Amino acid sequence: MRVLLVGGGGREHALALGLAGDPAVEALVAAPGNPGIGEVASLREVTPTDPAAVAALAVEVAADLVVIGPEAPLVAGVADAVRAKGIAVFGPSAQAARLEGSKTFAKDVMTAAGVPTARAYTCEDAAAVARALDEFGAPYVVKDDGLAAGKGVVVTDDRAAAERHAAECGRVVIEEYLSGPEVSLFVVTDGEAAVPLLPAQDFKRVGDGDTGPNTGGMGAYAPLPWAPPNLVDDVMRDVVHPTLAELRDRGTPFAGLLYVGLAITPSGPRVIEFNARFGDPETQVVLALLETPLGGLLHAAATGTLGAHPPLRWRDGAAVTVVVAAEGYPAGPRTGDVITGADRAGIIHAGTRRDADGTLRSAGGRVLCGTATGPDLAAARDAAYELVREVELAGSHHRTDIAAGAVEGRITIPG
Repeated sequence: MRVLLVGGGGREHALALGLAGDPAVEALVAAPGNPGIGEVASLREVTPTDPAAVAALAVEVAADLVVIGPEAPLVAGVADAVRAKGIAVFGPSAQAARLEGSKTFAKDVMTAAGVPTARAYTCEDAAAVARALDEFGAPYVVKDDGLAAGKGVVVTDDRAAAERHAAECGRVVIEEYLSGPEVSLFVVTDGEAAVPLLPAQDFKRVGDGDTGPNTGGMGAYAPLPWAPPNLVDDVMRDVVHPTLAELRDRGTPFAGLLYVGLAITPSGPRVIEFNARFGDPETQVVLALLETPLGGLLHAAATGTLGAHPPLRWRDGAAVTVVVAAEGYPAGPRTGDVITGADRAGIIHAGTRRDADGTLRSAGGRVLCGTATGPDLAAARDAAYELVREVELAGSHHRTDIAAGAVEGRITIPG
């Protein structure tokens, strides 16, 4: 099987490692990729959000499967253009990807499907924003209605900050706050059959103790020792299958990766958001534990044969990933700094580039991830931080508390 992987971040490096490890994948091409991905794949230049260009490249490299990593190409219709060429693609259509591209659309689908989620209003002017904030009270949850690379959500007790974010975004969804620990659940689906992966937890705030602004994610771990035993079964029954059925009924079936972001509230799991692709950095830990060949799994979803795929196999133990971010991230990350110590197994490249002389430099806000597995969560955490300590990047920063609450048994389910 020849595979084209679209994207160039940490999620795509994790996907590339998984695909390269599948014996059925005889050739892996990534576009545009990054220096880490280039160690296991051939790199090609392409604008990921250009449907015609990606489809043409898929034809040129004779791809049997195209895997689309980021959300922006999906919302732009790249999967549709590739499918129009008769090539299997892992990723939803532009219409189905509106689950991530529009918070309002996602809420409409959830309401119609009876999915448990927060009450919410879509607001387009200051008066509507004020009414919604008044009704729900603090903490205020204000979400950009469109794509925002994981940084479009503000959760704050500061009314002025909530109003500022709403004004900057224009069209927002304002929700009631959902209390309880958060969970990310990835579900591979062909539109009918749906296969859950291991639940994970990520850390959105930039600082220790969940302080500071939201980011694209500063670290993650899996599995979740504190999660209710029936969590996945309940979410598949109450959230995933009703959502997929609603999208089928609308004539926009969802095939690809359905990311379910959850809060485990006193009343049970509630959906915070849907995404239309693998999450970053949760992908790094979930795929590190997946023993089933990745290429075959994604191809089954892309070709409507997921129902016949064998049950997934998982490695024992746990995985932890810690993000190394550039100085100034997330507000204004500095780029171009030299990176050393990144040439070891477990280092996932997210925002890097390589000079002609081989020098590795930072090229984004989230630069690298140290990803490690271990026989238990504590061992995996120690190994991930050991990787991070070996990386040298001027001005960089990382959280020191990834998975600490789980290791120390401090996470509890409210209620």
